[in-house]
Amino acid sequence: MPDLNLPLVLQVVLGLGLLNVWLLRAGSATGYRGGDSTSLRQEFTAYGLPTWFFFLVGGLKIGCAVGLIAGIWLPELLMPAASVLVLLMLGALAMHVKVNDPPIKSLPAALMLAMSGTLLSLTL
Repeated sequence: MPDLNLPLVLQVVLGLGLLNVWLLRAGSATGYRGGDSTSLRQEFTAYGLPTWFFFLVGGLKIGCAVGLIAGIWLPELLMPAASVLVLLMLGALAMHVKVNDPPIKSLPAALMLAMSGTLLSLTL
């Protein structure tokens, strides 16, 4: 097992967090869903995005999660996964702005952006 350090902690937190949101809680209501949505799929509708985009983003986020966790043992996966995640989180923040969400609803995306950006900067 690799030594415990900040990049490793960020990889695990980000990876497990993404898997939790997209695989376990996708159909659950939270206070952070965009607009008045009660599920991830409804959130994409509230943003005016097509259904196929929901599946594309979901696939990318799950792929990033797997890449971040697998990056513990396969470091070449880390930079691509963190880079894609930075772009996805910027998009998530833009969607919250688009629907005039209060800032608190953007908090998870902002934290994920900060963590993935930090991870990327530490591994460059």
